[in-house]
Amino acid sequence: MSVPTTFKLNTGAEIPSIGLGTWQSAPGEVQAAVSHALLKGGYKHIDAAYCYGNEYEVGAGLAEAFKGGVKREDIFVTTKLWSTYHSRVELGLDKSLKSLGLDYVDLFLMHWPVPLNPNGNHDKFPKLADGSRDLQTDWTYIKTYKEMEKLLFTGKVKAIGVSNFSVPFLKSLLSQTTIVPAVNQIENHPFLPQHDVVDFCEENGITITAYSPLGSAGGPLLGEESVIKIAKKHNVAVGTVLLNYHTNRGNVVLAKSVTPTRIEENNELLKLDNEDMKALNNIHKENGTKRFVTPPWPVNFGFPDWKQDV
Repeated sequence: MSVPTTFKLNTGAEIPSIGLGTWQSAPGEVQAAVSHALLKGGYKHIDAAYCYGNEYEVGAGLAEAFKGGVKREDIFVTTKLWSTYHSRVELGLDKSLKSLGLDYVDLFLMHWPVPLNPNGNHDKFPKLADGSRDLQTDWTYIKTYKEMEKLLFTGKVKAIGVSNFSVPFLKSLLSQTTIVPAVNQIENHPFLPQHDVVDFCEENGITITAYSPLGSAGGPLLGEESVIKIAKKHNVAVGTVLLNYHTNRGNVVLAKSVTPTRIEENNELLKLDNEDMKALNNIHKENGTKRFVTPPWPVNFGFPDWKQDV
């Protein structure tokens, strides 16, 4: 059985298995990456976020692709609500739509379950005098999600979801809201398989999207002996194995590159056998669990591997 090119969300919509990620892509490179991915790379899924500061470039890339014959209804665009806009959800969405040059997004995610002060000293990262992030203490991520639920009736979003949610945060959300998130986007790779989150989401009809599938900037997993061995066995690039670790688990994965040949290479689906998956799932047991994306939030998120001193 081959790996599916799309997975069905709990809304009934199809989300393409592999998406182009745009986090940490350098200014001046994102537009070309997006247009190349859509026009020549075979991609149908673009992942963006207000916080990345490059949505206008993503929008320019989308416009280029539309001009080249790509139809809006044939692609899937995700963006994310940033923390300083938790109490201004529709404004946050509108700013993203304007930059992207779109009337709607297919998926709108809460980037992190932490509201930041909307009237602080910075649009994205307001800080207190001691240098710590300035939280919006009179607001909760539950309130934010309830505001996001209302967006589904505006026509500006097709689906809503979350990002960086642990099992305790998901349980809290599900018990206090009406609409089950379509997606939970999390850091996920063989160093950090997060089986607890993946299993919980599967049980509750929430699709996982994996970010940092190579283990973060520099791709520390690319040098793992067991991954290289699997790549040689299938005669594919090492990155192809790591990306398809997720598609073979039934999860969506984001591949980030601005290099045309790598963008194309990353969009290759590969069926891995049980032996391959066992070897990949053993990596964290042999090397220890490693989480690479740990911003200085003054909040404990409830992930068993990420102990914050708060």
